[in-house]
Amino acid sequence: MLNRILIVVRTILLIFAGYEQVALENLALREQLDIFQRSVRHPKIRQTDRLFWVCLQKVWKQWRSALVIVRPETVLDWQRRRFKRYWSQLSQHKNPGRPRIGADIRKLVKTMAEANVGWGAPRIHGELLKLGIEVSERTVSRLMPRRNTAPSQTWRAFLDNHIRDLVSIDFFTVPTARLRLLFVFIVLSHERRRVIHFNTTEHPTAAWTAQQIVEAFPEDQAPRYLVHDRDGIYGQYFQNRVAGMGIREVRTAARSPWQNSYAERVIGSIRRECLNHVIVLNDKHLRRIFTSYFRYYHESRTHLSLEKDSPAWREIQPNRLKRIVEIPQVGGLHHRYQRRAA
Repeated sequence: MLNRILIVVRTILLIFAGYEQVALENLALREQLDIFQRSVRHPKIRQTDRLFWVCLQKVWKQWRSALVIVRPETVLDWQRRRFKRYWSQLSQHKNPGRPRIGADIRKLVKTMAEANVGWGAPRIHGELLKLGIEVSERTVSRLMPRRNTAPSQTWRAFLDNHIRDLVSIDFFTVPTARLRLLFVFIVLSHERRRVIHFNTTEHPTAAWTAQQIVEAFPEDQAPRYLVHDRDGIYGQYFQNRVAGMGIREVRTAARSPWQNSYAERVIGSIRRECLNHVIVLNDKHLRRIFTSYFRYYHESRTHLSLEKDSPAWREIQPNRLKRIVEIPQVGGLHHRYQRRAA
């Protein structure tokens, strides 16, 4: 109300001073601004508008009397913010702080820490320096994953370090043409992926399973470690018999067949390459099939894990002989190819 009275008084003074047109124009503009202010609570103000009022308040002492859209305190705050931005830009460094560590280096440090048991920041830092990566030891320490427990080797590292002394055992089932279910027991050596022993039965027991271990390793040839799952058939009788042979059992975690991966892999190969293509008649028929397949498996079949060699070290024939013959194996399911003289 007070502002309206002041506007009316100022208009009357301008009219008596001979500025009738200017007075009426100002009155019309102020009325429109009043309507705009009532309809728009927060009008959008551009950066140029702020700069205009900041400059105007420096050259015109009565700039507050013409201010309608915003408060005078707002204009003064614009000036303070402008001053802060100006000096902030002057005081900024071109390269503030330490350089950011790339995601590839972060991943490499984490991989090294997880793959190498007992490696601390100094060891990992040394490896990074040898790779031409210039980071500080403190940075490596900060990037290493936090361990809640004592460092432990991975399951794969344990298998690789004891591969010469490791043997895996496992069961799998084979249905017959007469709808009987036969249980197949295999003993696999990790070193050359050799199936040391196999046997079949319709009713497996702990005593029968323990006897298979004795037959697989006669005359003090028992391995140091025996890997198997937590099947109930490996009970107290089996454990006592194995312990008497000086074998240490390594049980896989529950529902973790990947920890007995070598045995699982060879069982998968037996099914894909042999059992899926034949109909088993009875126990004797299955033994004949396995005898033929394992002969092919050991002497002819190449393995990716053995650098494309067979478990029985298949020799490389010279390329001088031109004739290549095809030798059927496993009843013609697989073949072996050899060079022969013409």
